[in-house]
Amino acid sequence: MFGGSFDPPHSAHVALARAAVTQLQLDVLLIVPTGQAWYKERALSAPEHRLAMSQLAFDGLEGVQVDARELQRPGPSFTIDTLEALQAENPGAQLYLIMGKDQFAAIKSWHRWQDLVRIAIICIAERAGPARTEAVFDPQIQLSHPLVPLQLPLMPVSATDIRRQIMSGAATPQDLARLVPEPVARYIERHRLYIPA
Repeated sequence: MFGGSFDPPHSAHVALARAAVTQLQLDVLLIVPTGQAWYKERALSAPEHRLAMSQLAFDGLEGVQVDARELQRPGPSFTIDTLEALQAENPGAQLYLIMGKDQFAAIKSWHRWQDLVRIAIICIAERAGPARTEAVFDPQIQLSHPLVPLQLPLMPVSATDIRRQIMSGAATPQDLARLVPEPVARYIERHRLYIPA
């Protein structure tokens, strides 16, 4: 499972999905757009936009499927609820949870985080550079499995920066197409997402 707001999904998200499927030899990687994000201070884009962009971004990646369950679930989205549902649907399967280093650093603030780290193997995206996963590991977190690093090239791209560039008018269509998959760039332009009203 690779969850996130995907607001918008960008090139580093796609690279991480590819890396996870290949490096972990996954049967399937579920891309799970967050429903109501309890941890976000800002309002997310409409669920139908984030779902459509996710489908466009990850379309055609072997072993990757977009799962809309959190967008359809009422109330706040908690990763543990999704993992428990997946565990019930796939008895005997080994579950993996894909996340960035920043997310892992805050994992103790997650709802029922102790159950989460017991159910799934935590896989952390490693960006190129001197920082390593160990730097964010909290020894008080008792993991049922060792952390698994996923190697990625250095990709200085973030959804926050993309939204900021679009809002300020700094992102040309050509810039946008370098930051997000081209179908996502076209979708953003067509629906005028992230442009101040």
